[in-house]
Amino acid sequence: MHCKIIGAPVEEGTDLAGCALGPRALRAAGLGPALQALGHLVEDMGDIAAGPAPTILHPNEAIRHLPAIAAWTAAIGEAAFSISGSGFPIFLGGDHSISAGTLAGISRRAVELGRPLFVLWLDAHPDFHTLDSTESGNLHGVPLAYASGLPGFSGYFPPLEAPLDPTRVCTLGIRSVDPAEQAALVQAGVITCDMSAVDRHGIAALVERFLERVRRENGLLHVSLDVDFLDPAIAPAVGTTVPGGATFREAHLAMELLHESNLVSSLDIVELNPMLDDQGRTASLMVDLVASLLGRRILGRATQAA
Repeated sequence: MHCKIIGAPVEEGTDLAGCALGPRALRAAGLGPALQALGHLVEDMGDIAAGPAPTILHPNEAIRHLPAIAAWTAAIGEAAFSISGSGFPIFLGGDHSISAGTLAGISRRAVELGRPLFVLWLDAHPDFHTLDSTESGNLHGVPLAYASGLPGFSGYFPPLEAPLDPTRVCTLGIRSVDPAEQAALVQAGVITCDMSAVDRHGIAALVERFLERVRRENGLLHVSLDVDFLDPAIAPAVGTTVPGGATFREAHLAMELLHESNLVSSLDIVELNPMLDDQGRTASLMVDLVASLLGRRILGRATQAA
């Protein structure tokens, strides 16, 4: 596989500095060599740079850094569309606001290819706020709502050429949802699997059920992997820690199932904050998870749960 690595060093979507260092930390943790060791062709395309920030104001005074995020979204969207024409794009965040751009660009590509785009959103949060509903004002909480075409972004974010069908989105590992987001998720028809569902049914059953639908509809699958999908005990390097996340084995099993499906066509890795890490262990874990998704095997077979 031709893996195209591209960084999006964005931290304006959150209120804590450090995510801009995420792409560098993932590279330093050996992402490229890990994928090369699996036999993949790896092309590091450097980092995206945002254009000039527009002059825009929003009536919601809580919103932070709207002009900067609008500029980043436009630049990332164009880059995502461009590099998704061939190969396997891997977008290194940066906070989760980068997915406003990655999803916009990948969705345009899916329309061009005539195939439906599905999204597996691995995160403690659904990031389904609009500019009107966000109370924190942190714009890493809006990308999935924007990409799904929810109202309120026109005139502030770049025009969305190919909105996602929210019924083809599965949020998995959710355990922190605001009331406005919960109502919007239900109305939009997003598939929501919280950690209670993981506890009750097991992560394998939930992932396989979603993959079966992707396969049945001949879809493309974008995976957006947020560090806070994981329990903070194993992945402390994130500014939005929420207890009770996926365990080491649950996360690896999800990646192994995704690899075996041969359906994943693009990937985000987001919210790694190296300033909060413990000797790089979160960065190393994220590299290991990506390696599992892209085929790392033990004893000649895919790794299996103990």
